Amino acid sequence: MAARALVVAALGVSLLAACDPLPQPLYSETTPPPAYRTQPGGVRIDNEGFQLDPEGYRIDKSGARVGIIDVPAKTAGDNSNAVAGFYISNTGSNAPGRVASSDAATTGPNSMNLPTPSQMPQQAPIAPAPANVPPPAGYR
Repeated sequence: MAARALVVAALGVSLLAACDPLPQPLYSETTPPPAYRTQPGGVRIDNEGFQLDPEGYRIDKSGARVGIIDVPAKTAGDNSNAVAGFYISNTGSNAPGRVASSDAATTGPNSMNLPTPSQMPQQAPIAPAPANVPPPAGYR
């Protein structure tokens, strides 16, 4: 009996070792649809209904590109740096610029008028308190 169980266990382990544990998808059976469709006149429309120019950028009704940001023009004169003050090994020096301050985030127009926790009014206790509620009927 023990020999039979040993043979069955060895056969099961050998079958498991021969199988790939994860199935592999067959990418050749299905192809993903394109991110745009072409109208009969040759105009390309993306999945959200925006018309596309020849380079693939979204354009509005007047033909101007939508969502394009001129980063150098937008950041001109700004000397902030996400890693300012940290040592950059490939340049051999600390990163230039300034580190963003949290003072601007915590100080609002009414931040000086907020009460401290000791000045907050005391809350009334919840009635009935959860510890004082008897269990429902049939509950043990």
